[in-house]
Amino acid sequence: MLPAIAWKKQAVVMVDQRLLPWKERYLRLKTVDQVARAIEDMAIRGAPAIGIAAAYGLVLGIRSLKSGTDLEKEFNKFYRRLWQTRPTARNLFWALERMKRVFEENKESGLSRLKKIMLAEARAIEKEDLEVNKRIGQNGVSLIPEGATILTHCNAGALATAGYGTALGVIRAAFSHKKKIKVLACETRPFLQGARLTVWELRKDRIPVTLITDNMAGWLMRRGEINLVIVGADRIARNGDTANKIGTYSLAVLAREHGIPFYVAAPLSTFDFSLHSGRDIPIEERSPDEVRRVRGQLLTLPDVPVKNPAFDVTPARLISAIITEKGVIKPPFSAAIKQIRNQL
Repeated sequence: MLPAIAWKKQAVVMVDQRLLPWKERYLRLKTVDQVARAIEDMAIRGAPAIGIAAAYGLVLGIRSLKSGTDLEKEFNKFYRRLWQTRPTARNLFWALERMKRVFEENKESGLSRLKKIMLAEARAIEKEDLEVNKRIGQNGVSLIPEGATILTHCNAGALATAGYGTALGVIRAAFSHKKKIKVLACETRPFLQGARLTVWELRKDRIPVTLITDNMAGWLMRRGEINLVIVGADRIARNGDTANKIGTYSLAVLAREHGIPFYVAAPLSTFDFSLHSGRDIPIEERSPDEVRRVRGQLLTLPDVPVKNPAFDVTPARLISAIITEKGVIKPPFSAAIKQIRNQL
């Protein structure tokens, strides 16, 4: 599966996810601001992927500097620009904080050496994410019954990570174990990540997938056509409350009503141990035109007021398990998450 992002020939190269599945176009970004705008405009999206993008954005910033520059001042400017791009996804801030620690430890080592160290760290973040995703996939296989029909929401696959996926990583791993699974992908209004990206990814891997509208899920559960739900995450509080793409909470409520397991797959870098609960997770509100229009085509009155929160929060009590690279966390989540945190 192609990576969402890579470092190539002194630039950050990423597939423009706004154009998929109709066109595969790659952006070649050479400045911090270009990377920041790509994150803001959702040319790249998915919590782990934007974390990697931000790390490489800082590399571009450092590599643009000349000897004699006020390193601290310039680094902080780059850091703030990337920090302000999207407020909900924890991996963005995790990656920036990690890069900042490396900067602080090596800022006196000389600019030439600092550039090499910063690039090596960003590459390590990318490489580790791929390895972590594969471990998540293997850890989740046992939760997938033979012949299961799996519902997923949004896109938590190769395009949202370094190239394998969290929720789709579990699905890929189950498929590689010859479990005869099928996938139902919610379209995921308003940005249609399920319809455009998840379907495209799974078809490329020859994993059976059927597209449904977001409002079909409850009826299909009622008819016994869904065996489990698995989604990714953008931020997880220390009590297990989970922020993910808008519509996730509704699916969790429906799954509970119908006695269907609801799983979250996410790396530990998505956990925000500073937050007690989901009430503290900031929810991004995006442009009204993402709801009013699809690919530029107006769907409603051009001036109708719109609410467009990009994420919602699923309470921990509705989650059956959280699949991480360290294993499967089961309720009660607060105690289990505290134990994992103490091991980090």
